[in-house]
Amino acid sequence: METSNDKQLLIVGAGHAGSELAIAARNGGWSGGITLLWDETALPYHRPPLSKAYLAGKADAESLALRPRSSYDDAKVTLRPGARMQSIDRGNRRVTLADGTVLPYDKLALCTGGRPRPLACSGLPAGGAANLLYLRTLADAEGIRLRLVAGSRLVVIGGGYIGLEVAASARAIGAEVTLLEAQPRVLARVAGAEISAFYESVHRDAGVDLRTGVLVEAVEMAGDQIVTVLCAGGERVPADLVVAGLGMLVNVEAAQAAGIATEAGIPVDERACTADTDIVAAGDCTLQQSAHYARELRLESVPNALEQARAAAAWLCGKPKPAAGIPWFWSDQYDLKLQMAGLSQGHDRCILRGDPARRSFSAFYLQGNRLLAIDAVNRPAEFMLAKRLLGPGCVADPERLADETVPLKDLLAQA
Repeated sequence: METSNDKQLLIVGAGHAGSELAIAARNGGWSGGITLLWDETALPYHRPPLSKAYLAGKADAESLALRPRSSYDDAKVTLRPGARMQSIDRGNRRVTLADGTVLPYDKLALCTGGRPRPLACSGLPAGGAANLLYLRTLADAEGIRLRLVAGSRLVVIGGGYIGLEVAASARAIGAEVTLLEAQPRVLARVAGAEISAFYESVHRDAGVDLRTGVLVEAVEMAGDQIVTVLCAGGERVPADLVVAGLGMLVNVEAAQAAGIATEAGIPVDERACTADTDIVAAGDCTLQQSAHYARELRLESVPNALEQARAAAAWLCGKPKPAAGIPWFWSDQYDLKLQMAGLSQGHDRCILRGDPARRSFSAFYLQGNRLLAIDAVNRPAEFMLAKRLLGPGCVADPERLADETVPLKDLLAQA
């Protein structure tokens, strides 16, 4: 596909995917205009540190920027902060913004991400509460950071990555933390039982009052503030601040109305192309078919967002380079770095290599002898090796896998 100087690439969303796509498209040979629009005012920034270094006061807003303003200027990328997409007119190839502005495009890239799933319970006003916060944006993190002080009573609802990372950062500040998780264990959707048990122990040892199998039923208000969280079992948890980490809703309303998305996300192929040949999509808002796991996936992952963005840019520039990497993720809590590669769903055994009591070990998930995924705690070298070897034919001997005297590289082989 050849591009010309008058063709316009419009990118909606400036998270990791949108920012990367803009620069990659220019570097890849897109010669026409590139406009990057998003609904925040800050320059595109790293999101993972929001629940970690930024919340703990170890990073400032300036340090979070994905790249300096000069990088966009040098790439001749037009920036439109504070702009929200309202609708897509595929027939006339134009986008209408919430303020009524109409922007034409030749190619459109949707990197719209998502928003926090709101807490719904009895007693909570329709507009929420002043001390009920979520964590998705820099403004969200700043709101939490301003309210977190030593001795304050924080209630975290949800035991996923966000909930656990917020709890760890709050304990480092000296806040009193109660974490409520409806599932029988934390990280139930993304990790095996062994990793869940380890992190529950870590948080309890750090002073977090962590309760699993607890459903939030209602809240008690005093003015515009939540003062008590009421659980289905009758437990009453006092609160100065409540942070809800209940997962994400994808921002696909405009794409859905335009006929290229479902409520679950925007389907794309390995080139990041949608059903419309003039529209690509990348990042958390997308649904992609995984040949390795034989199912459709929506991955909330920075590495995936970057890989899809580069695939989209390559296709737009007429140099297709399909995305085909193994999904991987990470989480920082206290002095622990959890690195995860692959997806463990469907495993029939978990092999531990190392001792969780020493806070350095790996969990290997197998289906038969096929290696599906690895979770590594404070073992970066082991993680990098396993990450390279994960693939359709990767098999391992379970008994030798658990034996640390046998080098990992000798255990894994392509069938």
